[in-house]
Amino acid sequence: QIPQFEDVKFEAASLLSELYCQENSVDTAKPLLRKAIQISQQTPYWHCRLLFQLAQLHTLEKDLVSACDLLGVGAEYARVVGSEYTRALFLLSKGMLLLMERKLQEVHPLLTLCGQIVENWQGNPIQKESLRVFFLVLQVTHYLDAGQVKSVKPCLKQLQQCIQTISTLHDDEILPSNPADLFHWLPKEHMCVLVYLVTVMHSMQAGYLEKAQKYTDKALMQLEKLKMLDCSPILSSFQVILLEHIIMCRLVTGHKATALQEISQVCQLCQQSPRLFSNHAAQLHTLLGLYCISVNCMDNAEAQFTTALRLTTHQELWAFIVTNLASVYIREGNRHQELYSLLERINPDHNFPVSSHCLRAAAFYIRGLFSFFQGRYNEAKRFLRETLKMSNAEDLNRLTACSLVLLGHIFYVLGNHRESNNMVVPAMQLASKIPDMSVQLWSSALLR
Repeated sequence: QIPQFEDVKFEAASLLSELYCQENSVDTAKPLLRKAIQISQQTPYWHCRLLFQLAQLHTLEKDLVSACDLLGVGAEYARVVGSEYTRALFLLSKGMLLLMERKLQEVHPLLTLCGQIVENWQGNPIQKESLRVFFLVLQVTHYLDAGQVKSVKPCLKQLQQCIQTISTLHDDEILPSNPADLFHWLPKEHMCVLVYLVTVMHSMQAGYLEKAQKYTDKALMQLEKLKMLDCSPILSSFQVILLEHIIMCRLVTGHKATALQEISQVCQLCQQSPRLFSNHAAQLHTLLGLYCISVNCMDNAEAQFTTALRLTTHQELWAFIVTNLASVYIREGNRHQELYSLLERINPDHNFPVSSHCLRAAAFYIRGLFSFFQGRYNEAKRFLRETLKMSNAEDLNRLTACSLVLLGHIFYVLGNHRESNNMVVPAMQLASKIPDMSVQLWSSALLR
């Protein structure tokens, strides 16, 4: 009951619950934090900080509903104590979790509200810009999740300008007058890496692989420097996600040995942290499956993909793996039963399981490939024209190149050489721009 002792009391509660979490006693940490939240309402900084801490705990346990509720409570509390800045932080964090849960109906109005709060807030320029970066990162990843590579460009451009502005601003050491404003989302250097990361994700999906390579190199260099001074777990997450993307680029551009070394690097990073490993195990098996396809080991590819499917609950990743597994069954040629049941689960004409434009276009391509192998050429052309329509609408260069070369192959088989040439030449040009090694080889074989 010592007067003026609140700071010590709440810091003790915060540290103790962190300690419990490190010992995996999450159930002991939760009531402790709840009690501290209950009695800290007169101390705005600690009340907000403890709410964030408990929300993070629920998030780690994959209980996103409870985490969202707490962030909603935090946003309302911040509004009452006159902190629009921290209200925006709570709402943006809630938006991030809603995106993770795929609750898109709730995300749109929330992000609109966040956009208004961020624009209207007049405070420290660095804090304002960092809120804007948070907001734009959510928008960009939302578009990329939906496979809309072209529609995302204006947001991505704004985000890149924003990070340039931040890097020119100096950190003012003036503390905010409202104690509830004493938060920041990420350090400037971490934001920089994050913007590189979403740029790599965009370049990878759009098929600008040299650009993806350039930004990955920059981001990894910066990460190496940061990790010398900072052991924040988010840096390892950034590194793993960057490597996952660059490994896919290597496989497309034909650098298979390098891809394998980088897969091994991801394994080592994941072994250092149980949480990283559980979050990325499915991706690791998927990457190994893609590597096996590239070196023509179809049995191994199948084993990796089926393991990955067992390990993931993420719908987009699931659809991506199933699409690749279907391509393995098509190449093996004797797996009709399994193939039909897979294709039924990713039927782009009805009940497609995810909202991703890119994955739906890929599902049409897989259908076209299967029809081609079965000699049903008119059906194959219908599916491939659908892929082309969708991939052209969103600048999905690799899918465009693959569809063109397969259409060219169909026309070649049908003896229509002029039409075949009209497809294969642009496929070849696009593939050398990406550069996509297998499509280049396929195109040149057809041209010859």
